[in-house]
Amino acid sequence: MVLAGGDGVRLHALTHLISGEPRPKQFCNFFGGKTLLAHTRERIAPIFNKERTLFALTRVHERYHKSELPDVNHRNRIVQPANRGTALAMAVCLQAIAREEADAVVAFFPSDHHYANTPAFQTSIEVGLRAAEEYPHCLIVLGAKPTYPEVEYGWIQPGRTLVDSSTNPLQRVSKFWEKPTLRQAEAFVARGCLWNTFVTLGMARAFLDILRATVPQLARLMDVGGMDGRLDEIYGAVPACDFSRAVLARVPRRLLVLQDTMSGWTDLGSPSRVFDLLTRDAVQPAWLLRQQTAGHDALVECTETRQQDGTNAQI
Repeated sequence: MVLAGGDGVRLHALTHLISGEPRPKQFCNFFGGKTLLAHTRERIAPIFNKERTLFALTRVHERYHKSELPDVNHRNRIVQPANRGTALAMAVCLQAIAREEADAVVAFFPSDHHYANTPAFQTSIEVGLRAAEEYPHCLIVLGAKPTYPEVEYGWIQPGRTLVDSSTNPLQRVSKFWEKPTLRQAEAFVARGCLWNTFVTLGMARAFLDILRATVPQLARLMDVGGMDGRLDEIYGAVPACDFSRAVLARVPRRLLVLQDTMSGWTDLGSPSRVFDLLTRDAVQPAWLLRQQTAGHDALVECTETRQQDGTNAQI
């Protein structure tokens, strides 16, 4: 399940610079000649059958996903009336999956991530899929080793080790935090905590059970006649709900964390992370060269936004 329904507001200045319009970041070509959504599809394609890969989208982005996913069957497109956060998007997807196969193992992938080492990421997912079957009542969250005290990520404190491994240890989750203060994040780094990558795997029934236990107002709508033909009604009645904050942070006892130590994960959720990635990998896409040559004010604006995010690397 690829989550591609976000609005990406924080990157609109940058996506406007690149594409000429403030399009959602998942439909923007930052580097490599592909959109972030296309990179995501390419990354998971060796693991998942195309016919068993679904996409959570939103109606307002139709002109983008219609051209981006011409080869995807309409049954594999879950088109939401609006963006109401990840929890509702995942609930709708899970109900669609559970109707077909109640015992399905499901993996959720945001469409705005980058991995420096794709084979290592793919290995982690294969390990996670096996773990989901071995621990059917738990959700498996991929955790990345932090390189600095990021305040905009979720953080995971690992507990007891279930499977020891130099690359993909599997552990219980002791605590889960969303978007801490800088002082807290610094303490988390020192304590060996992990970044929450949001890549989450588990049995469909485990996801649905945990959603019902943590978001009761959503559970009521899910359980009264299902969601078929009622998406406009449901999306009009439910406030935006974030899966990490409303669900994962409330049930650490039902979570396992699988460390993804080798893939070099980055969430491209802010201009700072995009520019830092380009600097780290010495990438100079055509749009950046054009703007640097022209000396456009728009590039200065994006750089200033990046500096406000608290990063000092130069490009």
